[in-house]
Amino acid sequence: MDVVVWITAASLAAWLWLLLCQGFFWRTDLRLPPRTDPAVWPDVCIVVPARDEAAVLPESLPSLLAQEYPGRAEIFLVDDGSSDGTGEVARALAERCGGLPLTIDSPGEPPAGWTGKLWAVRHGIELARAREPEFLLLTDADIAHEPDSLRELVASARTGGFDLVSQMARLRVASAWERLVVPAFVYFFAQLYPFRRIAKKNSRTAAAAGGCVLLRAEAARRADVPDAIRQAVIDDVSLARAVKRSGGRIWLGLAEHVDSVRPYPRLADLWRMVSRSAYAQLRHNPLVLLATVLGLSLVYLVPPAALLAGLATDSAPLALLGGSAWAVMAGTYIPMLRYYRQTLWLAPLLPFTAFLYLLMTVDSAVQHYRGRGAAWKGRTYARPDATPEQR
Repeated sequence: MDVVVWITAASLAAWLWLLLCQGFFWRTDLRLPPRTDPAVWPDVCIVVPARDEAAVLPESLPSLLAQEYPGRAEIFLVDDGSSDGTGEVARALAERCGGLPLTIDSPGEPPAGWTGKLWAVRHGIELARAREPEFLLLTDADIAHEPDSLRELVASARTGGFDLVSQMARLRVASAWERLVVPAFVYFFAQLYPFRRIAKKNSRTAAAAGGCVLLRAEAARRADVPDAIRQAVIDDVSLARAVKRSGGRIWLGLAEHVDSVRPYPRLADLWRMVSRSAYAQLRHNPLVLLATVLGLSLVYLVPPAALLAGLATDSAPLALLGGSAWAVMAGTYIPMLRYYRQTLWLAPLLPFTAFLYLLMTVDSAVQHYRGRGAAWKGRTYARPDATPEQR
């Protein structure tokens, strides 16, 4: 029992450290930084990689076409080998909605060494560079923007002198599984990459949210992106690292008016979303995987198990330590639940959600060693240097 008590004490210590020393990751008040309108609004090109996105484009593309931007802005939608009529849907929406100019093009299949999405992004950036914009907005096809989104992003970048400004889009939380899993996804992301550290010049922490990234065109050239990260499965984090390593200033926060419209109604849908890249996050290292499983177990699973064991065996120290760690855990999750407008009764269920993520991560590793690798829109990447396989 002494060993179990000490393990539980270590779990509580870990939570106290996370609460106070991990960049206050649990706070959700970080929005776009202070900004003022520039005297002259710079040119912006919006790049949208789209592969089989016909179902979500009617909810997202009109929001880009309707951007109320005082300067010149243009949209480049890259139809990345879609089989569902994505390009035709986009053209019909542009004809019906009007708004910003829209160019639709296709790059063909990606060559060896490129992930499909980044190949599409590269093609879009090449098209955009002919316009010589100051900024590029890289946004996914499932992201809907309020009319002032682009204006606010540009003002923030100009005022703060940032080379990259990214917003974590508010993901959809409609089904029961989305309510259980989605807020935790953003919570875990912020725990890995505390937003407050990202903007600090002397911090090595770098991350972005791929659904909404405003990137200075000169910073993209200086960092040689997307070419320098062409094999990246987790492209948003890799992009931010490349920009920061090249001397750029970056910023990431939560969005108020940028939303993902993609539904994940079933657990299987969410499972695929996480497992497709979880092992890539661990750099395909089995020792890091083992450390992750042990770490998740210590931090998230030990507290409730210790509380229940302490109550069952009348061990007050065990119950007190486990209950305290669980309480701190739940308390740090409450701000994220409030941000997503969810019931606070989900907070004590975070250990169960963490256990699901643990299983998703292990499954991601299993798929990797079976040769299936990461997947994006019907393409799989068994190895970082592998040619994409159709499926």
